Amino acid sequence: MKQYYFILVFLLFNSCQYFEKQVPLQKELLQKELKAINWKEVDEYPSFADCDKADDKTERQYCFFQYLTELIQDKLNGDTLSVLYPELDTIEVKVTIYPDSKMKFEPQFPGDSVAYDTIKIDSILNARLINFPKVNPAIKRGIPVKTQFILPVILKVE
Repeated sequence: MKQYYFILVFLLFNSCQYFEKQVPLQKELLQKELKAINWKEVDEYPSFADCDKADDKTERQYCFFQYLTELIQDKLNGDTLSVLYPELDTIEVKVTIYPDSKMKFEPQFPGDSVAYDTIKIDSILNARLINFPKVNPAIKRGIPVKTQFILPVILKVE
């Protein structure tokens, strides 16, 4: 009988150590998770409805960039940009897609941007680059996020 008491007392004293383990703090877990996330990449790129049919993530990404570039080129084709600046054959456009699907376009100029009237080019872009099909924003961990990228847009096709 004494053996049973001894085992019972032994178990009681030693089992307390199981309750002494520290539970990680919520802030520490959050910081660890935030550091593990690659904030430079999205889980799903923005897309148009036509591109959602593609099976592969890479195919959807290619479709989106190809489709967007063609839309911008069509809207700027034969526009006053090529008349005002005949030497300008390609323009880089910074595209911002917001979580609410709104899009913003900003021209990016090389170091010699003094040769161009940046305000005029910006106003032409804003006037012409409207009425795009609905774009689905990029997704990061199930949440729509803002994305930005620069697209080279060819103004003159020869």
